[in-house]
Amino acid sequence: MDDSLISSAYSQALEVIASVEPRIAAATRQELTDQRGSLKLIASENYASPAVLLTMGTWFSDKYAEGTVGHRFYAGCQNVDTVESLAAEHARELFGAPYAYVQPHSGIDANLVAFWSILANRVETPYLAKMQAKNVNELTEADWETLRHEFGNQRLLGMSLDAGGHLTHGFRPNISGKMFHQQQYGTDPGTGLLDYDAVAAKAREFKPLVLVAGYSAYPRRVNFAKMREIADEVGAVLMVDMAHFAGLVAGKVFTGEEDPVPFAHITTTTTHKSLRGPRGGMVLAQEEFAADVDRGCPMVLGGPLSHVMAAKAVAFAEARQPSFQTYAQKVADNAKSLAEGFLTRGANLVTGGTDNHIVLLDVSSYGLTGRQAESALLDAGVVTNRNSVPADPNGAWYTSGVRLGTPALTTRGFGHDEFDKVAELIVDVLEHTEAGTTKAGGPSKASYVLGDGVADRVTSQSAEMLDKHPLYPGLVLS
Repeated sequence: MDDSLISSAYSQALEVIASVEPRIAAATRQELTDQRGSLKLIASENYASPAVLLTMGTWFSDKYAEGTVGHRFYAGCQNVDTVESLAAEHARELFGAPYAYVQPHSGIDANLVAFWSILANRVETPYLAKMQAKNVNELTEADWETLRHEFGNQRLLGMSLDAGGHLTHGFRPNISGKMFHQQQYGTDPGTGLLDYDAVAAKAREFKPLVLVAGYSAYPRRVNFAKMREIADEVGAVLMVDMAHFAGLVAGKVFTGEEDPVPFAHITTTTTHKSLRGPRGGMVLAQEEFAADVDRGCPMVLGGPLSHVMAAKAVAFAEARQPSFQTYAQKVADNAKSLAEGFLTRGANLVTGGTDNHIVLLDVSSYGLTGRQAESALLDAGVVTNRNSVPADPNGAWYTSGVRLGTPALTTRGFGHDEFDKVAELIVDVLEHTEAGTTKAGGPSKASYVLGDGVADRVTSQSAEMLDKHPLYPGLVLS
């Protein structure tokens, strides 16, 4: 695409925005500057293409389209039907799925659609319609308890948060933990790896309706054939949340038993992260559940975001190109390079390495909490997020770990040497950061002291790499 065309499009768009609210235009410009000048290592973030970003800024945003293709509750949705049909078509072809539902606004929405579809498909209760009609925020804990029993007190077994699972996999404070009688499986205490025999034993004991696989902070691949065997043995529905690694599935890095789509009854995902699309969600389903998922609106969702569905279609079309497979393989290769860079410098990694795009660094050996490490790294221009490690003594707020991901910097063109250097810079920051103290003089889990000159040194060395791999090269704002 012509760089001058892209530059003109964004420059003119910002001029229009500035004519109404110049502070928003200024913040937008600053965000591009900040992203260009930092090492983005948040595993759930990426950089969408200009085509994807521009697709979201259209008049499709103005159109309500509750319902499904050809069956809307509003008139004049023929163009939305085209958009949604194309997005679903690209998704089916990209992932080899029988059915794709592209309306969810987020990964959590996609998981809610999946949960309610499973309940509607497998559980008969007169309370389903009442539940769908209520505002979820109005339901009390007593309401949830009653509804759980009306649904036969259905059970969900998912990966625990500190082992690498997600909030929506049955975490008690999350809606998934309120909808179901839930239990969680973890990882082997010695290796941090999934123990399929232990998962199977827990499933036999608990007998869940839903077995959830997938992760947000587990740095290894999963054998979904084994997870399906476990689900089939206990009569459970296998639901896989591939939000984090969907790009590695689309890019054919995960194939065979590591590709969840052929084995899961229902697969959910976000459309950004490693897939490099717009912020949004999606549900893929086997034919048995297609009709139930198709009722996501009005079951869970209201009006779909037509402009985002259009951007999903563009992103899926991009992901169907051979170049995306090359990109996805580099994401995985770069994660290994990052992990090796840490290990050679004496850092402690959960599971001792990575097989996907995630590296989970245990920072307790530096005398720091995850929150302290995250903050010190941000001071040096390295953007990460703190994350729990298995059996984390610091809990989910302060944590003992930092989660790192390679999709974003791989999009910028970083390779083996750069990721080895990134590991060096991160270790440099952590080795020169000390935990602070509270006002009472005791040890603090939040405050920290970063050594003099470290931030400037790391920022300078980062800038050399970032300058060689500019973000949105050719995009110049007037």
